[in-house]
Amino acid sequence: MIRRFLTFTLVLSVIFTILYFLSGPLLTLAGRWLVLDERPIQSDAVVVLYTGVDYYPRLIQAAELYDQGFVPKIVINGNRKSDVLRRLEAGGFNMCCPWYEDPVRILGILGVPREAVAPISAEDAYDTVSEARAVGRELVHRGFRSVIVTTSKFHTRRAGYIWGKMFEDRLRVCVVVAATDPYDPTGWWKQGKQIRWVLAEYGAWVYYWWKEVMEGN
Repeated sequence: MIRRFLTFTLVLSVIFTILYFLSGPLLTLAGRWLVLDERPIQSDAVVVLYTGVDYYPRLIQAAELYDQGFVPKIVINGNRKSDVLRRLEAGGFNMCCPWYEDPVRILGILGVPREAVAPISAEDAYDTVSEARAVGRELVHRGFRSVIVTTSKFHTRRAGYIWGKMFEDRLRVCVVVAATDPYDPTGWWKQGKQIRWVLAEYGAWVYYWWKEVMEGN
Protein backbone atom coordinates (compact mmCIF):
# COMPACT_ATOMS: atom_id res chain seq x y z
CA MET A 1 0.00 0.00 0.00
CA ILE A 2 2.81 2.40 0.91
CA ARG A 3 4.64 1.56 -2.32
CA ARG A 4 1.54 2.25 -4.37
CA PHE A 5 1.03 5.54 -2.59
CA LEU A 6 4.64 6.57 -3.21
CA THR A 7 4.40 5.56 -6.86
CA PHE A 8 1.16 7.54 -7.30
CA THR A 9 2.71 10.56 -5.58
CA LEU A 10 5.80 10.36 -7.81
CA VAL A 11 3.73 10.10 -11.00
CA LEU A 12 1.54 13.01 -9.90
CA SER A 13 4.61 15.11 -9.12
CA VAL A 14 6.10 14.39 -12.55
CA ILE A 15 2.81 15.33 -14.26
CA PHE A 16 2.54 18.62 -12.36
CA THR A 17 6.21 19.40 -13.07
CA ILE A 18 5.69 18.85 -16.81
CA LEU A 19 2.54 20.97 -16.80
CA TYR A 20 4.36 23.73 -14.92
CA PHE A 21 7.15 23.96 -17.49
CA LEU A 22 4.74 23.65 -20.42
CA SER A 23 2.19 26.15 -19.09
CA GLY A 24 4.16 29.21 -20.21
CA PRO A 25 4.62 28.11 -23.84
CA LEU A 26 1.05 26.81 -24.08
CA LEU A 27 -0.44 29.99 -22.64
CA THR A 28 1.77 32.07 -24.93
CA LEU A 29 0.57 30.04 -27.91
CA ALA A 30 -3.03 30.63 -26.87
CA GLY A 31 -2.34 34.35 -26.51
CA ARG A 32 -0.53 34.69 -29.82
CA TRP A 33 -3.18 32.82 -31.80
CA LEU A 34 -5.64 35.64 -31.18
CA VAL A 35 -3.35 38.19 -32.86
CA LEU A 36 -3.44 38.77 -36.62
CA ASP A 37 -1.16 41.58 -37.79
CA GLU A 38 -0.93 41.90 -41.57
CA ARG A 39 1.33 44.15 -43.56
CA PRO A 40 -0.69 47.29 -44.39
CA ILE A 41 -1.50 47.79 -48.06
CA GLN A 42 -2.83 50.77 -49.97
CA SER A 43 -6.57 50.92 -49.27
CA ASP A 44 -9.56 53.22 -49.60
CA ALA A 45 -9.83 53.72 -45.83
CA VAL A 46 -8.86 52.46 -42.41
CA VAL A 47 -11.81 51.37 -40.26
CA VAL A 48 -11.44 51.95 -36.52
CA LEU A 49 -13.52 49.34 -34.72
CA TYR A 50 -15.51 50.71 -31.81
CA THR A 51 -16.74 47.63 -29.94
CA GLY A 52 -14.45 46.18 -27.28
CA VAL A 53 -11.84 47.89 -25.10
CA ASP A 54 -8.95 50.33 -25.45
CA TYR A 55 -10.39 52.46 -28.23
CA TYR A 56 -7.74 55.18 -28.19
CA PRO A 57 -4.80 53.02 -29.38
CA ARG A 58 -6.95 52.20 -32.41
CA LEU A 59 -7.32 55.89 -33.23
CA ILE A 60 -3.56 56.36 -32.86
CA GLN A 61 -2.91 53.46 -35.25
CA ALA A 62 -5.39 54.81 -37.79
CA ALA A 63 -3.67 58.21 -37.67
CA GLU A 64 -0.30 56.53 -38.29
CA LEU A 65 -1.64 54.64 -41.31
CA TYR A 66 -3.05 57.89 -42.66
CA ASP A 67 0.25 59.70 -42.04
CA GLN A 68 2.19 56.92 -43.78
CA GLY A 69 0.01 57.31 -46.88
CA PHE A 70 -1.72 53.95 -46.80
CA VAL A 71 -5.23 55.48 -46.68
CA PRO A 72 -6.89 58.78 -47.59
CA LYS A 73 -9.80 58.27 -45.15
CA ILE A 74 -10.34 57.18 -41.56
CA VAL A 75 -13.73 55.62 -40.85
CA ILE A 76 -15.05 55.82 -37.29
CA ASN A 77 -18.36 54.60 -35.95
CA GLY A 78 -20.39 54.95 -32.79
CA ASN A 79 -23.62 56.57 -31.62
CA ARG A 80 -24.82 53.40 -29.86
CA LYS A 81 -28.35 53.76 -28.52
CA SER A 82 -30.36 51.73 -26.05
CA ASP A 83 -34.14 51.80 -25.74
CA VAL A 84 -33.75 53.88 -22.57
CA LEU A 85 -31.68 56.51 -24.39
CA ARG A 86 -34.21 56.65 -27.22
CA ARG A 87 -36.97 57.31 -24.69
CA LEU A 88 -34.90 60.07 -23.12
CA GLU A 89 -34.34 61.63 -26.54
CA ALA A 90 -38.07 61.42 -27.26
CA GLY A 91 -38.58 63.31 -23.99
CA GLY A 92 -36.33 66.15 -25.10
CA PHE A 93 -32.78 65.07 -24.22
CA ASN A 94 -30.07 66.23 -26.63
CA MET A 95 -26.39 65.34 -26.41
CA CYS A 96 -24.08 68.27 -25.79
CA CYS A 97 -22.14 67.57 -29.00
CA PRO A 98 -22.20 65.12 -31.93
CA TRP A 99 -21.13 61.58 -30.98
CA TYR A 100 -18.12 61.71 -33.30
CA GLU A 101 -16.67 65.00 -32.03
CA ASP A 102 -14.21 63.57 -29.48
CA PRO A 103 -12.54 61.04 -31.83
CA VAL A 104 -12.42 63.65 -34.60
CA ARG A 105 -10.63 66.04 -32.25
CA ILE A 106 -8.19 63.35 -31.13
CA LEU A 107 -7.41 62.51 -34.74
CA GLY A 108 -6.94 66.22 -35.39
CA ILE A 109 -4.29 66.39 -32.66
CA LEU A 110 -2.61 63.44 -34.37
CA GLY A 111 -2.46 65.31 -37.68
CA VAL A 112 -5.59 64.05 -39.43
CA PRO A 113 -7.76 66.82 -40.94
CA ARG A 114 -11.46 66.75 -40.16
CA GLU A 115 -12.39 66.24 -43.82
CA ALA A 116 -10.39 63.00 -43.88
CA VAL A 117 -12.60 61.45 -41.17
CA ALA A 118 -15.78 59.63 -42.21
CA PRO A 119 -18.19 59.05 -39.28
CA ILE A 120 -20.77 56.27 -39.61
CA SER A 121 -23.61 56.03 -37.12
CA ALA A 122 -24.19 52.45 -35.99
CA GLU A 123 -26.89 52.84 -33.36
CA ASP A 124 -27.78 49.17 -32.97
CA ALA A 125 -24.32 47.59 -33.21
CA TYR A 126 -23.50 45.69 -30.03
CA ASP A 127 -20.74 43.26 -31.01
CA THR A 128 -18.16 42.59 -33.74
CA VAL A 129 -20.66 40.96 -36.08
CA SER A 130 -23.32 43.66 -35.88
CA GLU A 131 -20.68 46.38 -36.15
CA ALA A 132 -19.19 44.78 -39.27
CA ARG A 133 -22.64 44.40 -40.80
CA ALA A 134 -23.66 48.02 -40.15
CA VAL A 135 -20.36 49.69 -41.03
CA GLY A 136 -19.34 47.36 -43.87
CA ARG A 137 -22.65 47.68 -45.68
CA GLU A 138 -22.44 51.45 -45.50
CA LEU A 139 -18.89 51.40 -46.86
CA VAL A 140 -19.95 49.21 -49.78
CA HIS A 141 -22.88 51.55 -50.39
CA ARG A 142 -20.47 54.50 -50.51
CA GLY A 143 -18.30 52.75 -53.06
CA PHE A 144 -15.36 51.63 -50.93
CA ARG A 145 -13.58 48.55 -52.30
CA SER A 146 -10.69 48.02 -49.88
CA VAL A 147 -10.20 48.70 -46.17
CA ILE A 148 -7.68 48.27 -43.40
CA VAL A 149 -9.34 47.24 -40.16
CA THR A 150 -7.55 48.21 -36.96
CA THR A 151 -8.50 47.02 -33.51
CA SER A 152 -7.06 45.71 -30.23
CA LYS A 153 -4.40 43.02 -30.66
CA PHE A 154 -6.38 40.17 -29.11
CA HIS A 155 -9.41 41.10 -31.23
CA THR A 156 -7.69 41.15 -34.63
CA ARG A 157 -8.02 37.52 -35.74
CA ARG A 158 -11.74 37.29 -35.01
CA ALA A 159 -12.44 40.73 -36.49
CA GLY A 160 -10.50 39.87 -39.64
CA TYR A 161 -12.30 36.55 -39.99
CA ILE A 162 -15.74 38.12 -39.61
CA TRP A 163 -15.08 41.05 -41.94
CA GLY A 164 -13.40 38.83 -44.53
CA LYS A 165 -16.21 36.30 -44.54
CA MET A 166 -19.03 38.84 -44.52
CA PHE A 167 -17.63 40.94 -47.38
CA GLU A 168 -15.40 38.49 -49.24
CA ASP A 169 -16.78 39.48 -52.67
CA ARG A 170 -17.24 43.19 -51.96
CA LEU A 171 -14.34 44.43 -49.82
CA ARG A 172 -10.67 43.57 -49.69
CA VAL A 173 -9.88 43.47 -45.99
CA CYS A 174 -6.47 43.87 -44.36
CA VAL A 175 -6.09 43.71 -40.56
CA VAL A 176 -3.49 45.74 -38.64
CA VAL A 177 -3.10 45.73 -34.87
CA ALA A 178 -3.22 48.87 -32.77
CA ALA A 179 0.49 48.90 -31.92
CA THR A 180 0.10 50.84 -28.65
CA ASP A 181 -2.59 48.48 -27.37
CA PRO A 182 -1.37 47.07 -24.00
CA TYR A 183 -2.21 43.40 -24.66
CA ASP A 184 0.80 41.11 -24.13
CA PRO A 185 0.39 37.66 -25.74
CA THR A 186 3.50 36.38 -23.94
CA GLY A 187 2.33 37.26 -20.43
CA TRP A 188 -1.42 37.93 -20.53
CA TRP A 189 -2.10 35.45 -17.68
CA LYS A 190 -0.16 37.66 -15.24
CA GLN A 191 -2.66 40.53 -15.31
CA GLY A 192 -6.30 40.31 -14.31
CA LYS A 193 -7.79 42.50 -17.02
CA GLN A 194 -5.84 40.73 -19.77
CA ILE A 195 -7.06 37.36 -18.47
CA ARG A 196 -10.60 38.70 -18.84
CA TRP A 197 -9.83 39.88 -22.39
CA VAL A 198 -8.50 36.49 -23.47
CA LEU A 199 -11.25 34.46 -21.83
CA ALA A 200 -13.91 36.76 -23.28
CA GLU A 201 -12.31 36.57 -26.74
CA TYR A 202 -12.21 32.78 -26.79
CA GLY A 203 -15.78 32.79 -25.47
CA ALA A 204 -16.77 35.06 -28.36
CA TRP A 205 -15.14 32.65 -30.82
CA VAL A 206 -17.11 29.74 -29.36
CA TYR A 207 -20.34 31.73 -29.49
CA TYR A 208 -19.70 32.79 -33.11
CA TRP A 209 -19.00 29.23 -34.25
CA TRP A 210 -22.03 27.95 -32.35
CA LYS A 211 -24.26 30.50 -34.08
CA GLU A 212 -22.82 29.51 -37.46
CA VAL A 213 -23.66 25.87 -36.78
CA MET A 214 -27.17 26.68 -35.54
CA GLU A 215 -27.92 28.97 -38.48
CA GLY A 216 -26.49 26.37 -40.85
CA ASN A 217 -29.06 23.92 -39.56
